[in-house]
Amino acid sequence: MADKQAIVEANVAAMSGREGYDVVIVCCSGEKQADYWQARLSAVRGQVLPASCKVLAVFEDWGGDGAGNGLGTLYAYQKAVIKAKSLYDGYELHAELVAKRASAALYHTAGKGTRLAPLPGAENNNKPGVKLPATLSVGGHDVPMTILEAVLKQTGVYAPMRKGRLSVFWGDQVFVPTVPVAAYAPAHHTDILCSLGPMPSAEEWEAKGLEKYGLIAVNSNEEAAQIEKVTHATAKRLLGSFGAVTKVGVSLGSFSLSASILVTLLEEFKTELIEKTAKLDTDPGLWMAFTLSKKAYIQLLEAKKIPPSESGPHFDRMQAMLARFRAARTGGEESGMDLFGAVDIGLGAYWWDYGQLKLYFMNNISVTHTDEESRLYRAFLGVPVGRRVRAEVGEGVGVDEESVLSAVRVKGGTIANSVLTNVSAKVVEAEGAVLVNVTARKVVAGRGAVLYNVVDDSDEGLVLGEGEVLVGVFDEAGRQQQMASHAEKDGGVWWKKEIRSGQPTFEQVYLANREVDVALIEAKSQAAHAKLREALFAEV
Repeated sequence: MADKQAIVEANVAAMSGREGYDVVIVCCSGEKQADYWQARLSAVRGQVLPASCKVLAVFEDWGGDGAGNGLGTLYAYQKAVIKAKSLYDGYELHAELVAKRASAALYHTAGKGTRLAPLPGAENNNKPGVKLPATLSVGGHDVPMTILEAVLKQTGVYAPMRKGRLSVFWGDQVFVPTVPVAAYAPAHHTDILCSLGPMPSAEEWEAKGLEKYGLIAVNSNEEAAQIEKVTHATAKRLLGSFGAVTKVGVSLGSFSLSASILVTLLEEFKTELIEKTAKLDTDPGLWMAFTLSKKAYIQLLEAKKIPPSESGPHFDRMQAMLARFRAARTGGEESGMDLFGAVDIGLGAYWWDYGQLKLYFMNNISVTHTDEESRLYRAFLGVPVGRRVRAEVGEGVGVDEESVLSAVRVKGGTIANSVLTNVSAKVVEAEGAVLVNVTARKVVAGRGAVLYNVVDDSDEGLVLGEGEVLVGVFDEAGRQQQMASHAEKDGGVWWKKEIRSGQPTFEQVYLANREVDVALIEAKSQAAHAKLREALFAEV
């Protein structure tokens, strides 16, 4: 246990934001979001990104049902290469990557965030902009750290080992490995993050619920294969020609590509990248086609309702591509590098997922706890031992030792086991609650409540019972609409349903915000907070 704890502490210490990728690419849902992240991430260099990092925010303008994360990765990279030339004085991203002089990471942020609703709505569909209990400095002002910025800070630990590689991550989860990150050295043209353990028995497989996940299997030669949502018996059958499986684990989905395989993929799919109508996801379209036998591949995709007439030719195409790729590497400096491997984050890794409302609350409130994981989470976020960062609390305010306060100004009340970030109020009565970006005369928040991005000047104040959720959704004119929900209401289930009479559904809020200027709305929201904050504390 002591060794594991020392490893985890070293990994967290390395996640300082000072180390990271030479180039960061953010793939957004639309042009306005790309503009927002270009400005925002440029402003936080030196805090969650290296000061010299080149930021490239792009958006996916693709037909139909989108590109999928396979073609979407290649397309976003192509757009970033073009943008880098114009934004950074002719910087040749692709040439630098191929020459192994640069490391690059691409972050996928698209998606509605249905299960996190109503919080993405409060960010005008800017899901990666949902805020956490920590602050950064932007333009001389304290602002909450976003989920994406936390992901950038965490994943940057792999950058020193990935010169000449494109790393690809998803923008809504943070993890801390229980194996030394510094010991990692790429040994495969494609590698994928996963949490590996010994090959389980059929009983252990079922007990762990492994049939529900995408899995990575590793054989005695350290070669890896991808399978997805299968029973123990099916997995053994599909991997029959793979060799003795020694380790199996849940895939995190995040991967990295050598410049060589990246060039090959760009060439193979150049027609699709021009036409922008096809869709290809990495797991079924690439990794399974790379690593399984044709028979196993066809069987697995049939379970996904994809007929052999479609999966068979695609498998043959991928295998032909790989044959050309291997032939071109024969005798070269990369001839000893295998195709597909696993990057183990260890068993029992800390994993902070923000993809659901209940997980958002659970992970954020955990900074008030006293266990070892919570201590490390505070360290990762930059919360000091005293749990106070620029907190102005009146003499009459009762605040316990567990609560975490960042950029807070409160004159009266009682705060217990709660998290307050960017909160200004005359009175706060909170117990076991999370308050983020709140300016009000009075706040009363019960256990499990979430109050997010709300400005309220009423004398009666904001009153939230146990588990209640209230967010403010601003528009381009600076008007605010308050949206209520509850911690027990899964946004995926309630997406199209009316939660409160007269209140729009989560879907209606999403549709209304598809083309809005998120940077403009954030400025309007900040102005509303500042105006009320000044008025509140000017009063005697």
